Amino acid sequence: MYEEIVESIEKGGYSASEREVLKKAFLFAQKAHEGQKRASGEEYFTHPVAVAQILVDLGMDYYTVAAAFLHDVIEDTPVSEGDIKEEFGEEILELVEGVTKLDKIEFKSQEEEQAENFKKIFVSMAKDIRVIIIKLADRLHNMRSLNFLSKERQLRMARETLDIYAPIAGRLGISQIKCELEDLCLKYLDPEAYEYLTVNINSQISERKEFVNFVVNEIKKILKESNIEGEVFGRTKHFYSIYKKMKRQNKTLDQIYDLTAVRIIVDTVDQCYELFGKIHQEWKPIPGRIKDYIATPKENMYQSLHTTVVTNIGKIFEIQIRTKEMNRTAEFGIAAHWKYKENKENTDAFDKRLSWIREVMEWQGGLNNSTEFLESIKGDLYNNEVLVFTPKGEVISLVKDATPIDYAYKIHTEVGNKCVGAKVNGKMVPLNTTLQVGDVVEIITSKLSKGPSWDWLRIAKSSGAKAKIKAFYKKAMQVDNERVGKTMLENEARNRGYNFGDLLNPISFERLSQKLSVSTPEEMYAAVGCGAITVNSVLLKLIDFHKKETPIPDKIADSKIKRSSENVGGVKIKGMSGLLVRFAGCCNPVPGDDIVGFVSRGRGVTVHRRDCPNMKNEDPGRLLEAEWVGDQGSYSVSVRVVGGEDAPILVCVSNACTELGLMIVSVNGRIDAKNHQSIVEFTIKLGKKGDLDLLINKVEQNSCITEIFRI
Repeated sequence: MYEEIVESIEKGGYSASEREVLKKAFLFAQKAHEGQKRASGEEYFTHPVAVAQILVDLGMDYYTVAAAFLHDVIEDTPVSEGDIKEEFGEEILELVEGVTKLDKIEFKSQEEEQAENFKKIFVSMAKDIRVIIIKLADRLHNMRSLNFLSKERQLRMARETLDIYAPIAGRLGISQIKCELEDLCLKYLDPEAYEYLTVNINSQISERKEFVNFVVNEIKKILKESNIEGEVFGRTKHFYSIYKKMKRQNKTLDQIYDLTAVRIIVDTVDQCYELFGKIHQEWKPIPGRIKDYIATPKENMYQSLHTTVVTNIGKIFEIQIRTKEMNRTAEFGIAAHWKYKENKENTDAFDKRLSWIREVMEWQGGLNNSTEFLESIKGDLYNNEVLVFTPKGEVISLVKDATPIDYAYKIHTEVGNKCVGAKVNGKMVPLNTTLQVGDVVEIITSKLSKGPSWDWLRIAKSSGAKAKIKAFYKKAMQVDNERVGKTMLENEARNRGYNFGDLLNPISFERLSQKLSVSTPEEMYAAVGCGAITVNSVLLKLIDFHKKETPIPDKIADSKIKRSSENVGGVKIKGMSGLLVRFAGCCNPVPGDDIVGFVSRGRGVTVHRRDCPNMKNEDPGRLLEAEWVGDQGSYSVSVRVVGGEDAPILVCVSNACTELGLMIVSVNGRIDAKNHQSIVEFTIKLGKKGDLDLLINKVEQNSCITEIFRI
């Protein structure tokens, strides 16, 4: 097997001593993985070999390739960290440890596991960028062999790859890996669209080749006339980019005209611009489709001239013009630092790319948990760039829809903290102004500024700016502010006739946190204590949430669940009488549920489901045994049903209700475009205990339904 990769290694420019290390790593890992199989039935060792091959093709150094051979031995074999250190040294060990998966620990959810794993990867990447390059190669080969896994794992892995790994590859400029990952994800996430694009694009391949050959020959004539040496070739854009354009612009494939791009590679920047002008003399450029990424490179250091032109026969195509060095950077991204080590200019580009990672690690301390970190990073990875200028002409890259606040914190943390105003193109503007490409931005600061406003969290668009604002308040929000804020809230709640402890629970805080941009109750207390958030803005919302629990004044409460007028039974609190009883709005108990009574100070007893999250940490002394009594009659309950974007959820649930003799009272649905899901909530009138279980079981039998649960 080693002979298959030897030729690539020899062509890779590795020295004799480096080749010996690579051979040693190969044999070591092969022995460690002996007897292990992949889901495909192949020897497991084919995977690390394939990962190593990808990295050799990228031109990575021998440390990285050796680590690729070894990247799974710590997790999947008896080999220890000490064994690797002894055989291969500290540097290779650190790379292997960096890409080793998390230990099997308990997480609350799949989302939390993903977030924590991603944060660990990102921290490792900050220490040594080669870690993420190995991880990308690892993910690429796993995606290539995804067809051997279950449907559920295929979808999960493809979604994670599209959400995290492909954007990271793009941010690092490694277009080879980015494009292939995106196309593979599309294959599993939307197989019908992938099949459609494959069939229809390939059906026109001969016609497209003929047209591309015509364009290439015409450009070669221009090169010859201009006495410019250059390489010209055409390519079809990768499927996912075409798919995104069709979705974004709501167009059919027939309406996408620039499926083909022609790339021209020359020696110098001057030749790029000269050729750019002559091509526009030959063919008419389409307004708004001319982009100069040479003068203003993308944040991943991508450089090229782009233009979309129309021929005399009405055909549209894209032309990209760049130098050889720019093309290397575009294809290999940050990996070009190792592939073309002899180029000193490459070192500067390498450092600029790393600056983004360093910047993230500087502000990530302002985020409270891994999930928040993941969401923040994803936001920056997805956002398109907006290029603006400083008054001195320096180009600053910001996220889409960025405001002067984002710009200020991009310049420096203290500039953001001391910001009191902004000028755009020489005119004063509000701080919530959306910046446009080419704007000249100037930040006005004051030494007298007390710091950022909490409202800026709703104005800022970048993760960095938001994290730095939170970090400022985190530093200012010490124990005293927390204590003062909590006391203020408790006193005001008492003045309004409420107990603050009854108002604030995990459910109500979760809803409140989304409105106030706080992550923990302590952060909220501190914000109130220092005046960043008013007492009323907290209490009025909590009271509003609390009022949804409607009191029922009887020793045996009428089961007015979901306002059904036909309920005739009730609840009895064991050993008690004459109590004010009401049902909790957080868990909405219905007849048949295992229930418990909770004594509220001065407000009687609230009936919860025994498994209600709000009851987990409550004082056992305030819990009372409760039971359903009497004939419960019919009652209503709400369920949430989740499926794919095109899933016929309403039909599935309606058919199930008809079979069971149940009535749908109300329907409310929406499309979650981000997660490609349809979410429909039903209120259904049930006739007897057990109807809900029967309904859920019947709906779950439909393959288009992802999940159904009571709310």
